[in-house]
Amino acid sequence: MSLVLPSEIVIERFMPTARVMLAGELDERGFTQQEIADRLGVTQAAISNLINDNVDVEPRFSEDERMQATTERIADGFESGEMDEVDALAELLALIREFEDRGPICAVHEELMPELEGLGCDLCVRGPESQMLAERDVLQSVRRAARLLTGTDAAVEHIPNVGTNIGMALPDADGPTDVAAIPGRIYRIRGTAERAANPEFGASEHVARTILLVNSEDDDIGAALNLATSDALLDAARDRGIDPLAFDAGYEGRDDRLRERLADRETVPEVIYHRGEFGIEPVTYVFGETAVDAAELAVDLVEDVAGGK
Repeated sequence: MSLVLPSEIVIERFMPTARVMLAGELDERGFTQQEIADRLGVTQAAISNLINDNVDVEPRFSEDERMQATTERIADGFESGEMDEVDALAELLALIREFEDRGPICAVHEELMPELEGLGCDLCVRGPESQMLAERDVLQSVRRAARLLTGTDAAVEHIPNVGTNIGMALPDADGPTDVAAIPGRIYRIRGTAERAANPEFGASEHVARTILLVNSEDDDIGAALNLATSDALLDAARDRGIDPLAFDAGYEGRDDRLRERLADRETVPEVIYHRGEFGIEPVTYVFGETAVDAAELAVDLVEDVAGGK
């Protein structure tokens, strides 16, 4: 009996097939061989081999619609700038997990180890990974939301002096360590919005607390970001049918007061704000089910403000 690990199949068959397919997709979109090499983490000579069909592919992978869709999605993301190498890695890891769970990796594995036939791949399907997958999805959403906000010129003037943060909570989060956000926040630097780092869990205090509090009132809300409060921004929200909720900025007893204000509403609004007080800058929170949802609404609002000037 030959001992073959699923990881060997990933390395020896899945990754070469993925690289061939991605290289082909990027080549069709006009990327140079060096640009493709930089994206895929291989040499330019290796890309030449990939494009010229000098690398064997596994047809059970390449002919699978899920793999075709994934490679097209990654290539589109690279082309538009909406996806980076970390996003691509997340997409491929998710696909590998699908393929390992009674999928084509299982078929190849059973072919190489016939003794596995009939076991339903239960040896390889790892136990409950839902937490790990949820963490990956949350981090990915925050990262994409940050890229969306920093890539919107109109957002720059709405970043408060204390900085903007974007956060998203895990399902059933019970503390700030279950909320992913941007370490160091997003700041205005020479007329542009710049983020200090990629998202991490436990990287926020104020945004995380606000998300958790609002989520306790409405579990459909799992994410938020903060902007500078302005009449123009609040008017843009009202023009979109949102009735912003005002609350007291003071830190002492703040959570209880905010809960009381939320209790006055039948539904939690997507925008809440305060006007600040001594030592506290006026801040508006924009909410969404995911970080991307919150960022998309925030971008709509700041672009409405810019268009109205």
